[in-house]
Amino acid sequence: MRRGRLDAVSVDEEQARRASPVDRALRYLGLTTAAGGDVEHRVAPVTARAPEPQGASVGARLSFRGEVSGEGDFYIAGRFEGEITVTGRVVVALGAEVDANISGLSIVIGGTVRGNLSAATRVEILPTGVLTGSLKTGSFAAADGASVKGEVWVEPAAVREAASDHKT
Repeated sequence: MRRGRLDAVSVDEEQARRASPVDRALRYLGLTTAAGGDVEHRVAPVTARAPEPQGASVGARLSFRGEVSGEGDFYIAGRFEGEITVTGRVVVALGAEVDANISGLSIVIGGTVRGNLSAATRVEILPTGVLTGSLKTGSFAAADGASVKGEVWVEPAAVREAASDHKT
């Protein structure tokens, strides 16, 4: 009681005041219960996985044969056969099967790809990814467990630009 007023303090506020700085930090992050310290949520181990779909996509139970070209990203979770030429990112999800030549800004492979890849910035093969074919890119990464069979050409953008300047 202060100056004739009664301040109501909730149980949660009282427990927060008594909690150690570590408990408060864990609670702020949503990792403890309000009742005091038992970890409620476990942090999942960090594993590489294909990004969530943005832009156009072929769903997991869909099959597509043909040519896709245009601006933006393209996400494949099903089966695709043909040619892909986009200005954005191409993502081949876990379980997807692709028989195609792919050209884009960057390419992420979590499924199986048979064909030639060309990425302006980066090609990344996730632990579940399988690539059979050649690739040309500015940066390349293959996770432990990934499979790559074919030619890999990595040239940073500056080197490619200098080479094209010499040709003209």
